[in-house]
Amino acid sequence: DLHSGIDSTINIVWNDLKYKVELIKHYGDIPAIECLPSQLNQVFMNILVNAGHAIEKRGQITIATRADADFVYVEIADTGKGIAPEHLARVFEPFFTTKAVGQGTGLGLSISYGIVRKHGGDIDVRSEVGAGTMFIVKLPVRQQHIDSGAAA
Repeated sequence: DLHSGIDSTINIVWNDLKYKVELIKHYGDIPAIECLPSQLNQVFMNILVNAGHAIEKRGQITIATRADADFVYVEIADTGKGIAPEHLARVFEPFFTTKAVGQGTGLGLSISYGIVRKHGGDIDVRSEVGAGTMFIVKLPVRQQHIDSGAAA
């Protein structure tokens, strides 16, 4: 139940966000998916914390979910400062950060990318400087199970 996972993750990070963020949720009708919930919650936490850091004074974070026949989509958008075009292609690289020295490790989005890929999904980012950023997490409803060929 991704909605439950997202809500529990919001509860964890809310103290860091509540003074400057208006949180908007547009939860669609999505099925439960086969996943490792704690790992996906880490993905959502990394994106939410980064969104909070991108908002300097006051802003919004919008979380929207939807599904098609095979995939569930979680979109997390902020009205923060955005990511410069020259940095956008590098945001999932290990140790890459746009934060000041000592402010970030550059591992959160790299780890998130790995978790989503391990789930058979994909993660994409769109951003406009001065307008904000959106991460789109695409996850399969069912995991591909590999037949080991072992006799039963």
